[in-house]
Amino acid sequence: MLRRYNRLLIAFYVASDALLGLSAFIIAYTIRFHTGLIPITKGIPPLRQYIDLLPFVAVVVPLGFHLQNLYRLRRGRSWVDDFFAVFVGSILAVVFGIMVTTYVQIYIAPNERGAYEVSQAVWGIFLVLNVALAFSLRQLVREVLERRWRSGAGLRRILIAGSGELGRLVADKIIEHRELGYQIIGFVDDKPGDHLGYRGLPLLGTIDETTEIATREQIDHLYVALPPEQHLKTIDLLEAATRECVDVKVVPDLLQVIALKARLWDLDGVPVIDVNDIPLQGFNSIVKRVIDIAISAVALTVLAIPLALIALLVRISSRGPALFRQERMGLDGRGFSIVKFRSMVDDAERQSGPVWARENDHRVTPLGKFLRRSNLDELPQLWNVLRGDMSIVGPRPERPHFVEQFKHRIPQYMLRHKVKAGMTGWAQVNGWRGNTALDKRIEYDLYYIENWSVRLDLKIIWLTIVKGFFHKHAY
Repeated sequence: MLRRYNRLLIAFYVASDALLGLSAFIIAYTIRFHTGLIPITKGIPPLRQYIDLLPFVAVVVPLGFHLQNLYRLRRGRSWVDDFFAVFVGSILAVVFGIMVTTYVQIYIAPNERGAYEVSQAVWGIFLVLNVALAFSLRQLVREVLERRWRSGAGLRRILIAGSGELGRLVADKIIEHRELGYQIIGFVDDKPGDHLGYRGLPLLGTIDETTEIATREQIDHLYVALPPEQHLKTIDLLEAATRECVDVKVVPDLLQVIALKARLWDLDGVPVIDVNDIPLQGFNSIVKRVIDIAISAVALTVLAIPLALIALLVRISSRGPALFRQERMGLDGRGFSIVKFRSMVDDAERQSGPVWARENDHRVTPLGKFLRRSNLDELPQLWNVLRGDMSIVGPRPERPHFVEQFKHRIPQYMLRHKVKAGMTGWAQVNGWRGNTALDKRIEYDLYYIENWSVRLDLKIIWLTIVKGFFHKHAY
Protein backbone atom coordinates (compact mmCIF):
# COMPACT_ATOMS: atom_id res chain seq x y z
CA MET A 1 0.00 0.00 0.00
CA LEU A 2 2.82 2.38 0.96
CA ARG A 3 4.73 1.73 -2.25
CA ARG A 4 1.60 2.38 -4.30
CA TYR A 5 1.08 5.62 -2.36
CA ASN A 6 4.70 6.64 -3.10
CA ARG A 7 4.27 5.92 -6.80
CA LEU A 8 1.15 8.10 -6.91
CA LEU A 9 2.93 10.94 -5.09
CA ILE A 10 5.90 10.71 -7.46
CA ALA A 11 3.55 10.78 -10.45
CA PHE A 12 1.87 13.85 -8.95
CA TYR A 13 5.23 15.58 -8.53
CA VAL A 14 6.38 14.78 -12.08
CA ALA A 15 3.12 16.01 -13.62
CA SER A 16 3.03 19.10 -11.41
CA ASP A 17 6.67 19.97 -12.11
CA ALA A 18 6.05 19.71 -15.84
CA LEU A 19 2.92 21.92 -15.66
CA LEU A 20 4.60 24.46 -13.41
CA GLY A 21 7.59 24.51 -15.76
CA LEU A 22 5.29 25.26 -18.70
CA SER A 23 3.60 28.03 -16.71
CA ALA A 24 6.94 29.52 -15.68
CA PHE A 25 8.13 29.51 -19.31
CA ILE A 26 5.05 31.34 -20.63
CA ILE A 27 5.03 33.80 -17.73
CA ALA A 28 8.73 34.48 -18.32
CA TYR A 29 7.96 35.26 -21.97
CA THR A 30 5.16 37.63 -20.91
CA ILE A 31 7.33 39.43 -18.34
CA ARG A 32 10.17 39.81 -20.81
CA PHE A 33 8.23 41.09 -23.80
CA HIS A 34 4.88 42.47 -22.59
CA THR A 35 5.43 44.27 -19.29
CA GLY A 36 7.99 46.91 -20.25
CA LEU A 37 10.22 45.95 -17.30
CA ILE A 38 13.07 45.03 -19.65
CA PRO A 39 13.85 47.20 -22.71
CA ILE A 40 13.15 45.49 -26.05
CA THR A 41 15.92 45.98 -28.63
CA LYS A 42 15.35 43.23 -31.20
CA GLY A 43 11.59 43.18 -31.53
CA ILE A 44 9.00 40.89 -29.98
CA PRO A 45 9.12 37.24 -31.11
CA PRO A 46 5.73 35.60 -31.70
CA LEU A 47 4.24 33.68 -28.79
CA ARG A 48 3.89 30.67 -31.10
CA GLN A 49 7.68 30.39 -31.24
CA TYR A 50 7.75 29.78 -27.49
CA ILE A 51 4.65 27.59 -27.41
CA ASP A 52 6.36 25.19 -29.83
CA LEU A 53 9.06 24.64 -27.20
CA LEU A 54 6.65 23.75 -24.38
CA PRO A 55 6.85 19.95 -24.88
CA PHE A 56 10.63 20.23 -24.59
CA VAL A 57 10.35 22.31 -21.40
CA ALA A 58 7.93 19.75 -19.95
CA VAL A 59 10.66 17.14 -20.32
CA VAL A 60 13.81 19.00 -19.22
CA VAL A 61 12.33 20.26 -15.93
CA PRO A 62 11.47 16.78 -14.54
CA LEU A 63 14.78 15.53 -15.98
CA GLY A 64 16.74 18.16 -14.06
CA PHE A 65 14.82 17.34 -10.89
CA HIS A 66 15.35 13.62 -11.42
CA LEU A 67 19.11 14.17 -11.57
CA GLN A 68 18.85 15.87 -8.18
CA ASN A 69 16.96 12.86 -6.71
CA LEU A 70 13.83 14.91 -6.07
CA TYR A 71 11.67 11.95 -7.02
CA ARG A 72 13.27 9.67 -4.44
CA LEU A 73 10.83 10.29 -1.63
CA ARG A 74 12.43 10.39 1.79
CA ARG A 75 10.76 11.45 5.00
CA GLY A 76 13.02 13.72 6.99
CA ARG A 77 14.28 15.65 3.99
CA SER A 78 14.62 19.26 5.16
CA TRP A 79 13.24 22.30 3.37
CA VAL A 80 16.83 23.39 2.77
CA ASP A 81 17.51 20.10 0.95
CA ASP A 82 14.39 20.61 -1.13
CA PHE A 83 15.29 24.20 -1.99
CA PHE A 84 18.78 23.44 -3.22
CA ALA A 85 17.63 20.34 -5.10
CA VAL A 86 14.97 22.43 -6.87
CA PHE A 87 17.47 25.25 -7.45
CA VAL A 88 20.19 23.06 -8.94
CA GLY A 89 17.63 20.98 -10.86
CA SER A 90 16.20 24.15 -12.42
CA ILE A 91 19.69 25.31 -13.37
CA LEU A 92 20.27 21.96 -15.08
CA ALA A 93 16.96 22.36 -16.95
CA VAL A 94 18.03 25.81 -18.18
CA VAL A 95 21.47 24.51 -19.20
CA PHE A 96 19.87 21.63 -21.11
CA GLY A 97 17.44 24.08 -22.72
CA ILE A 98 20.17 26.45 -23.89
CA MET A 99 22.37 23.61 -25.16
CA VAL A 100 19.61 21.84 -27.10
CA THR A 101 18.04 24.97 -28.63
CA THR A 102 21.48 26.25 -29.66
CA TYR A 103 22.36 22.90 -31.21
CA VAL A 104 19.07 22.81 -33.14
CA GLN A 105 19.59 26.36 -34.42
CA ILE A 106 23.11 25.60 -35.66
CA TYR A 107 22.92 22.04 -36.92
CA ILE A 108 19.29 20.96 -37.35
CA ALA A 109 17.45 24.03 -38.63
CA PRO A 110 20.03 26.65 -39.63
CA ASN A 111 17.71 28.10 -42.30
CA GLU A 112 14.76 28.61 -39.94
CA ARG A 113 16.09 31.84 -38.48
CA GLY A 114 14.90 32.51 -34.95
CA ALA A 115 12.54 29.52 -34.91
CA TYR A 116 14.22 27.92 -31.87
CA GLU A 117 15.79 31.00 -30.35
CA VAL A 118 14.99 31.77 -26.70
CA SER A 119 15.89 35.07 -25.08
CA GLN A 120 18.52 34.79 -22.35
CA ALA A 121 16.35 37.06 -20.21
CA VAL A 122 13.47 34.59 -20.62
CA TRP A 123 15.70 31.75 -19.43
CA GLY A 124 16.76 33.83 -16.43
CA ILE A 125 13.21 34.78 -15.47
CA PHE A 126 12.11 31.17 -16.05
CA LEU A 127 14.80 29.96 -13.63
CA VAL A 128 13.57 32.24 -10.85
CA LEU A 129 9.90 31.43 -11.43
CA ASN A 130 10.45 27.69 -11.73
CA VAL A 131 12.41 27.56 -8.47
CA ALA A 132 9.72 29.58 -6.69
CA LEU A 133 6.80 27.54 -8.04
CA ALA A 134 8.34 24.06 -7.64
CA PHE A 135 9.67 24.80 -4.15
CA SER A 136 6.33 26.30 -3.05
CA LEU A 137 4.55 23.18 -4.27
CA ARG A 138 6.81 20.97 -2.18
CA GLN A 139 6.36 23.13 0.88
CA LEU A 140 2.58 22.96 0.46
CA VAL A 141 2.67 19.16 0.12
CA ARG A 142 5.04 18.97 3.12
CA GLU A 143 2.62 21.00 5.25
CA VAL A 144 -0.37 18.85 4.24
CA LEU A 145 1.46 15.59 4.92
CA GLU A 146 2.90 16.72 8.25
CA ARG A 147 -0.53 17.80 9.47
CA ARG A 148 -1.89 14.43 8.41
CA TRP A 149 0.90 12.58 10.23
CA ARG A 150 0.48 14.65 13.40
CA SER A 151 -3.17 13.65 13.44
CA GLY A 152 -2.10 10.01 13.43
CA ALA A 153 -3.02 9.18 9.85
CA GLY A 154 -0.68 7.50 7.38
CA LEU A 155 1.99 6.65 9.98
CA ARG A 156 4.72 4.18 9.10
CA ARG A 157 5.23 1.49 11.73
CA ILE A 158 8.79 1.11 12.99
CA LEU A 159 10.52 -1.82 14.70
CA ILE A 160 13.99 -1.29 16.16
CA ALA A 161 16.41 -4.22 16.43
CA GLY A 162 18.65 -3.38 19.36
CA SER A 163 17.62 -1.68 22.60
CA GLY A 164 21.11 -0.54 23.56
CA GLU A 165 22.54 2.95 23.30
CA LEU A 166 22.34 3.09 19.51
CA GLY A 167 18.77 1.77 19.40
CA ARG A 168 17.68 4.25 22.05
CA LEU A 169 19.29 7.06 20.07
CA VAL A 170 17.23 6.06 17.01
CA ALA A 171 14.09 5.96 19.15
CA ASP A 172 14.85 9.41 20.57
CA LYS A 173 15.27 10.92 17.12
CA ILE A 174 12.06 9.40 15.77
CA ILE A 175 10.05 10.47 18.82
CA GLU A 176 11.48 14.01 18.65
CA HIS A 177 10.41 14.35 15.01
CA ARG A 178 6.81 13.23 14.94
CA GLU A 179 6.31 15.37 11.83
CA LEU A 180 8.13 12.62 9.88
CA GLY A 181 5.12 10.33 10.25
CA TYR A 182 6.81 7.41 12.06
CA GLN A 183 5.37 5.33 14.89
CA ILE A 184 7.69 3.06 16.88
CA ILE A 185 5.99 -0.21 17.77
CA GLY A 186 8.81 -1.53 19.96
CA PHE A 187 12.22 -3.21 20.18
CA VAL A 188 13.61 -6.66 19.56
CA ASP A 189 16.81 -7.64 21.37
CA ASP A 190 18.55 -10.63 22.89
CA LYS A 191 20.14 -8.52 25.64
CA PRO A 192 17.65 -5.89 26.76
CA GLY A 193 19.50 -5.31 30.06
CA ASP A 194 18.07 -2.36 31.94
CA HIS A 195 16.55 -0.79 28.85
CA LEU A 196 13.31 -2.76 28.87
CA GLY A 197 10.44 -0.40 28.23
CA TYR A 198 12.57 2.55 27.20
CA ARG A 199 10.32 5.62 26.87
CA GLY A 200 7.33 3.34 27.19
CA LEU A 201 8.28 1.25 24.16
CA PRO A 202 8.00 -2.51 24.81
CA LEU A 203 10.49 -5.26 24.10
CA LEU A 204 8.47 -7.47 21.72
CA GLY A 205 10.84 -10.42 21.50
CA THR A 206 14.27 -11.67 20.54
CA ILE A 207 16.18 -10.91 17.36
CA ASP A 208 15.43 -14.40 16.04
CA GLU A 209 11.71 -13.58 16.28
CA THR A 210 12.04 -10.38 14.24
CA THR A 211 10.40 -11.58 11.02
CA GLU A 212 7.51 -13.14 12.91
CA ILE A 213 6.98 -9.93 14.91
CA ALA A 214 7.32 -7.76 11.78
CA THR A 215 4.57 -9.75 10.07
CA ARG A 216 2.30 -9.81 13.11
CA GLU A 217 2.67 -6.09 13.83
CA GLN A 218 2.51 -5.05 10.14
CA ILE A 219 5.90 -3.33 10.33
CA ASP A 220 6.87 -0.99 7.49
CA HIS A 221 10.49 -0.28 8.47
CA LEU A 222 13.01 -2.29 10.46
CA TYR A 223 15.84 -0.23 11.93
CA VAL A 224 18.82 -2.45 12.73
CA ALA A 225 20.79 -0.69 15.48
CA LEU A 226 22.98 -3.46 16.80
CA PRO A 227 26.53 -2.90 18.10
CA PRO A 228 29.50 -3.99 15.94
CA GLU A 229 30.10 -7.15 17.99
CA GLN A 230 26.69 -8.39 16.83
CA HIS A 231 27.44 -7.99 13.12
CA LEU A 232 26.56 -11.65 12.48
CA LYS A 233 23.09 -10.99 13.85
CA THR A 234 22.85 -7.99 11.53
CA ILE A 235 23.67 -10.19 8.54
CA ASP A 236 21.06 -12.73 9.62
CA LEU A 237 18.45 -9.99 9.93
CA LEU A 238 19.24 -8.67 6.45
CA GLU A 239 18.90 -12.15 4.96
CA ALA A 240 15.60 -12.76 6.80
CA ALA A 241 14.23 -9.37 5.76
CA THR A 242 14.73 -10.17 2.08
CA ARG A 243 12.00 -12.78 2.47
CA GLU A 244 9.51 -10.26 3.87
CA CYS A 245 8.01 -7.01 2.60
CA VAL A 246 9.89 -4.93 5.19
CA ASP A 247 12.11 -1.98 4.40
CA VAL A 248 15.38 -2.49 6.32
CA LYS A 249 17.61 0.38 7.43
CA VAL A 250 20.95 -0.32 9.12
CA VAL A 251 22.16 2.27 11.64
CA PRO A 252 25.93 1.83 12.10
CA ASP A 253 27.89 2.90 15.15
CA LEU A 254 29.65 5.57 13.14
CA LEU A 255 32.51 6.24 15.54
CA GLN A 256 33.65 2.63 15.37
CA VAL A 257 32.84 1.50 11.83
CA ILE A 258 32.65 4.68 9.72
CA ALA A 259 34.60 4.42 6.48
CA LEU A 260 34.70 6.62 3.43
CA LYS A 261 32.76 5.62 0.35
CA ALA A 262 34.41 2.54 -1.11
CA ARG A 263 35.17 1.98 -4.79
CA LEU A 264 35.76 -1.33 -6.49
CA TRP A 265 38.51 -1.47 -9.09
CA ASP A 266 40.19 -4.24 -11.01
CA LEU A 267 43.82 -5.31 -10.57
CA ASP A 268 44.33 -7.58 -13.59
CA GLY A 269 41.25 -9.62 -12.73
CA VAL A 270 41.57 -9.31 -8.97
CA PRO A 271 38.81 -7.16 -7.37
CA VAL A 272 40.23 -4.57 -4.98
CA ILE A 273 38.18 -2.34 -2.71
CA ASP A 274 39.52 1.16 -2.17
CA VAL A 275 37.96 2.05 1.21
CA ASN A 276 39.27 5.62 1.16
CA ASP A 277 37.81 6.66 -2.17
CA ILE A 278 36.16 10.08 -2.04
CA PRO A 279 34.01 11.99 -4.54
CA LEU A 280 36.03 15.21 -4.23
CA GLN A 281 38.78 14.50 -6.73
CA GLY A 282 39.45 14.89 -10.43
CA PHE A 283 36.93 17.10 -12.20
CA ASN A 284 34.96 17.61 -8.98
CA SER A 285 37.99 19.17 -7.31
CA ILE A 286 38.31 21.59 -10.25
CA VAL A 287 34.65 22.59 -9.93
CA LYS A 288 35.06 23.19 -6.20
CA ARG A 289 38.22 25.26 -6.78
CA VAL A 290 36.47 27.45 -9.37
CA ILE A 291 33.62 28.08 -6.90
CA ASP A 292 36.11 28.91 -4.14
CA ILE A 293 37.96 31.42 -6.33
CA ALA A 294 34.73 33.08 -7.46
CA ILE A 295 33.26 33.42 -3.95
CA SER A 296 36.48 34.51 -2.23
CA ALA A 297 37.37 37.05 -4.93
CA VAL A 298 33.90 38.63 -4.87
CA ALA A 299 33.75 38.57 -1.05
CA LEU A 300 37.17 40.21 -0.65
CA THR A 301 36.14 42.92 -3.10
CA VAL A 302 32.76 43.61 -1.50
CA LEU A 303 34.11 43.43 2.07
CA ALA A 304 37.28 45.45 1.45
CA ILE A 305 36.11 48.50 3.43
CA PRO A 306 34.60 46.54 6.38
CA LEU A 307 37.78 44.45 6.59
CA ALA A 308 39.90 47.60 6.66
CA LEU A 309 37.72 49.10 9.41
CA ILE A 310 37.96 45.95 11.55
CA ALA A 311 41.72 45.89 11.08
CA LEU A 312 41.91 49.53 12.20
CA LEU A 313 39.77 48.81 15.29
CA VAL A 314 41.99 45.87 16.25
CA ARG A 315 45.12 48.01 15.97
CA ILE A 316 43.81 50.88 18.09
CA SER A 317 42.02 48.74 20.71
CA SER A 318 45.06 46.75 21.87
CA ARG A 319 48.81 46.52 21.36
CA GLY A 320 49.93 44.30 18.49
CA PRO A 321 49.29 43.66 14.78
CA ALA A 322 45.80 43.61 13.29
CA LEU A 323 46.30 40.20 11.65
CA PHE A 324 47.28 36.98 13.40
CA ARG A 325 48.95 34.06 11.64
CA GLN A 326 49.00 30.53 12.95
CA GLU A 327 50.19 27.17 11.63
CA ARG A 328 47.35 24.79 10.71
CA MET A 329 47.20 21.40 9.01
CA GLY A 330 45.39 21.15 5.68
CA LEU A 331 45.06 18.91 2.63
CA ASP A 332 47.15 15.70 2.83
CA GLY A 333 48.53 16.76 6.19
CA ARG A 334 50.46 19.71 4.76
CA GLY A 335 50.83 22.76 6.95
CA PHE A 336 49.84 26.30 6.00
CA SER A 337 49.64 29.67 7.73
CA ILE A 338 46.06 30.66 8.50
CA VAL A 339 45.17 34.37 8.65
CA LYS A 340 42.74 35.82 11.20
CA PHE A 341 42.06 39.12 12.87
CA ARG A 342 43.93 39.15 16.18
CA SER A 343 41.39 38.60 18.97
CA MET A 344 43.76 37.97 21.89
CA VAL A 345 46.52 39.95 23.50
CA ASP A 346 49.76 39.91 21.54
CA ASP A 347 51.83 36.72 22.05
CA ALA A 348 49.00 35.15 24.09
CA GLU A 349 50.60 31.69 24.34
CA ARG A 350 54.03 32.83 25.50
CA GLN A 351 53.62 31.12 28.89
CA SER A 352 50.88 28.55 28.36
CA GLY A 353 51.93 27.09 25.04
CA PRO A 354 49.30 25.78 22.57
CA VAL A 355 45.92 25.62 24.34
CA TRP A 356 42.33 25.95 23.19
CA ALA A 357 40.41 29.10 23.99
CA ARG A 358 37.88 28.65 26.78
CA GLU A 359 34.91 30.55 28.14
CA ASN A 360 35.86 33.85 29.78
CA ASP A 361 39.44 33.43 28.57
CA HIS A 362 41.46 36.30 30.07
CA ARG A 363 43.67 36.44 26.96
CA VAL A 364 40.79 37.58 24.73
CA THR A 365 40.49 41.34 24.24
CA PRO A 366 37.07 43.07 24.59
CA LEU A 367 36.91 43.64 20.82
CA GLY A 368 38.31 40.16 20.23
CA LYS A 369 35.47 38.64 22.24
CA PHE A 370 32.94 40.20 19.88
CA LEU A 371 34.96 39.20 16.81
CA ARG A 372 35.19 35.59 17.98
CA ARG A 373 31.53 35.34 18.96
CA SER A 374 30.46 36.77 15.59
CA ASN A 375 33.11 34.84 13.61
CA LEU A 376 34.25 38.11 12.05
CA ASP A 377 37.80 37.22 13.06
CA GLU A 378 37.65 34.44 10.43
CA LEU A 379 37.00 36.74 7.44
CA PRO A 380 40.71 37.19 6.48
CA GLN A 381 40.69 33.46 5.70
CA LEU A 382 39.05 34.43 2.42
CA TRP A 383 42.65 35.21 1.41
CA ASN A 384 43.63 31.63 2.34
CA VAL A 385 40.79 30.42 0.13
CA LEU A 386 41.88 32.58 -2.79
CA ARG A 387 45.48 31.33 -2.40
CA GLY A 388 44.33 27.71 -2.41
CA ASP A 389 45.28 26.86 1.18
CA MET A 390 41.65 26.44 2.17
CA SER A 391 38.15 26.09 0.74
CA ILE A 392 34.96 27.96 1.61
CA VAL A 393 33.48 24.67 2.88
CA GLY A 394 35.37 21.82 4.51
CA PRO A 395 36.52 20.47 7.89
CA ARG A 396 37.89 23.23 10.11
CA PRO A 397 41.73 23.15 10.16
CA GLU A 398 43.45 22.15 13.37
CA ARG A 399 46.86 23.04 14.73
CA PRO A 400 49.61 20.39 14.22
CA HIS A 401 50.15 20.19 18.01
CA PHE A 402 46.57 19.00 18.55
CA VAL A 403 46.52 16.83 15.42
CA GLU A 404 49.36 14.77 16.91
CA GLN A 405 47.22 14.15 19.99
CA PHE A 406 43.92 13.47 18.25
CA LYS A 407 45.15 11.09 15.57
CA HIS A 408 46.10 8.56 18.26
CA ARG A 409 42.86 8.98 20.22
CA ILE A 410 40.18 9.33 17.54
CA PRO A 411 39.66 6.55 14.95
CA GLN A 412 39.72 7.79 11.34
CA TYR A 413 40.78 11.28 12.47
CA MET A 414 43.37 11.83 9.73
CA LEU A 415 40.81 11.06 7.00
CA ARG A 416 39.49 14.61 7.43
CA HIS A 417 42.71 15.80 5.77
CA LYS A 418 41.76 14.18 2.47
CA VAL A 419 40.07 17.45 1.48
CA LYS A 420 41.01 21.08 1.98
CA ALA A 421 40.14 22.67 5.28
CA GLY A 422 37.20 25.09 5.18
CA MET A 423 36.02 28.37 6.65
CA THR A 424 32.73 26.67 7.52
CA GLY A 425 31.65 23.05 7.44
CA TRP A 426 28.95 20.45 7.98
CA ALA A 427 29.94 20.01 11.63
CA GLN A 428 29.81 23.74 12.29
CA VAL A 429 26.32 24.33 10.85
CA ASN A 430 25.07 21.39 12.92
CA GLY A 431 26.36 22.95 16.14
CA TRP A 432 29.61 21.01 16.56
CA ARG A 433 32.28 23.68 16.80
CA GLY A 434 34.56 25.16 19.42
CA ASN A 435 34.49 23.40 22.79
CA THR A 436 32.17 20.54 21.78
CA ALA A 437 32.47 16.75 21.49
CA LEU A 438 35.40 16.06 19.19
CA ASP A 439 34.13 12.64 18.09
CA LYS A 440 30.87 14.20 16.83
CA ARG A 441 32.78 16.83 14.88
CA ILE A 442 34.85 14.12 13.23
CA GLU A 443 31.70 12.12 12.46
CA TYR A 444 30.15 15.10 10.67
CA ASP A 445 33.41 15.94 8.89
CA LEU A 446 33.67 12.41 7.51
CA TYR A 447 30.03 12.49 6.42
CA TYR A 448 30.77 15.66 4.46
CA ILE A 449 33.83 14.14 2.79
CA GLU A 450 31.94 10.97 1.84
CA ASN A 451 28.87 12.77 0.53
CA TRP A 452 30.38 15.89 -1.03
CA SER A 453 28.48 17.61 -3.80
CA VAL A 454 28.11 21.17 -5.07
CA ARG A 455 24.60 21.14 -3.66
CA LEU A 456 25.86 20.15 -0.21
CA ASP A 457 28.41 22.98 -0.32
CA LEU A 458 25.69 25.48 -1.26
CA LYS A 459 23.49 24.14 1.52
CA ILE A 460 26.26 24.59 4.11
CA ILE A 461 26.99 28.14 2.93
CA TRP A 462 23.27 28.94 3.11
CA LEU A 463 22.92 27.44 6.61
CA THR A 464 25.97 29.40 7.76
CA ILE A 465 24.20 32.59 6.70
CA VAL A 466 20.71 31.63 7.89
CA LYS A 467 21.79 30.37 11.32
CA GLY A 468 23.88 33.48 11.84
CA PHE A 469 27.49 33.94 12.73
CA PHE A 470 27.08 33.96 16.49
CA HIS A 471 27.62 30.65 18.28
CA LYS A 472 27.51 29.82 21.98
CA HIS A 473 30.69 27.72 21.79
CA ALA A 474 32.75 30.42 20.04
CA TYR A 475 35.09 31.59 22.80
